[in-house]
Parts: sequence; structure tokens; C-alpha cells
Amino acid sequence: MFSEEVLNEFFNSFLGKSIMIFIALIFIALFIGKLYKSKNFSSRALTYSGIAIALATILSEFTLFSLPQGGSVTPFSMMFIVLIGYWFGPLEGILSGVTYGILQLALGAYVVHPIQILLDYPFAFGALGLSGFFRKGPYSIIYGYSVGVLGRFIFSFLSGWIFFGSYAWEGYSAITYSFLYNLSYIGIEMILTLILFMIPSFRKALYHIRKIVNINENINKKAAM
Repeated sequence: MFSEEVLNEFFNSFLGKSIMIFIALIFIALFIGKLYKSKNFSSRALTYSGIAIALATILSEFTLFSLPQGGSVTPFSMMFIVLIGYWFGPLEGILSGVTYGILQLALGAYVVHPIQILLDYPFAFGALGLSGFFRKGPYSIIYGYSVGVLGRFIFSFLSGWIFFGSYAWEGYSAITYSFLYNLSYIGIEMILTLILFMIPSFRKALYHIRKIVNINENINKKAAM
């Protein structure tokens, strides 16, 4: 029904990009609504979240290296989406991740099937928001980042296995190919970021920002005193 040629022509057209940006705006509105509902709505929260998504998008354009069938190692672009989940919670993180994924699609992508689009973009990047389930303890950002990136890896792996298995290297099955292919770029960026997170002063700075922007968390702490 949707040929590879038709899909790529649409998503790389002005109309396709405009629709993706419009959808991204809808998810931004949902994100703002969730902040308001959780009593975290403030100009500071919006500013930090907006900066995080903007930095993730900008850094995604600076690649340390790229692979032929898609995927690249970037200078910590995934980290900024993970941070939104860490600052505000899982739903906020997932919404921001989906927004980021749709923006990535609007910036240019190679698509072969509607399900592949979902797996590689809104689902994969939305999974980075799972970091919001890990917000307690001095190493929570490390656990949250690892789980979020694992979530992205799983969706990217499924996409590679199902839709790009024909590109498998000689002597490799589609499953093995997809696993190694996605691990080669997601894994490297994950390791580089985890090294950064191992610096105590950096983790403390991220926690300090969380205290600044998370109004609801501060109110709960005062009420418990």
C-alpha cells in the first residue's frame, strides 16, 4: 500500500515535514499540559525542557560517525532527552522523547514502512523517557539513562531485524546483524555518556537543576518537614 519510494518522497517533502512539525507541536502541548497537571508548570521548567530538546536536536546533527543504513554516534544527544524524564518524571520524559523523535523524522529520514517509522522514531526516542522511573538515589541518573537507552536499543533492534534484515552481512542472520549494527552506535554513545555521569560533580549539577525546576518535588519536601 505504501511503497518505499512514496514514503520517502512524502516525508522529505515540504508537506510531510510540515505535518511532522505540527504533530511535534501537539506533543509539546501535551507535555505542557502534563507539567501543569503535576503542578510543575513554570517558565523555568519550560525553559530548561526547551533547551534540552533543542540541544538534543542540534547535537544530533553533529555526528562522530554514521552508519550506511542509518544510526550515528552523536555528542550526548540522547542524554538531554533522558534528563527531562529525570527532572520531571516518566510521562514527561516519554512525551519529550516522542517529540524529539518526530523532529528527527522531520529533519530527514530513510523510511521503508509505516511500522518502521514508529519503531525508529517516536517509539525508540520515547523510550528514553523511561529514565523518569529512576529518580531516587545518587546514581539514579545512571540507572535511568541505562534503562532509557536500552529501551531505544530494543525498538531500533526490532526495526533492523524486521525491515533491514536484507542488509545483513554475509554469514550473519538478520537478528545478529541488527543486534551488532545497533549496538555499534547506540552502545558507543551510551558508554561515552556513562563515563560523563561517573563524574560526581556532574551528577550533582544535574540534581541541582532538578531541584530548581521541579516545583512539585520541592513542595512535597516542605510539606514533609
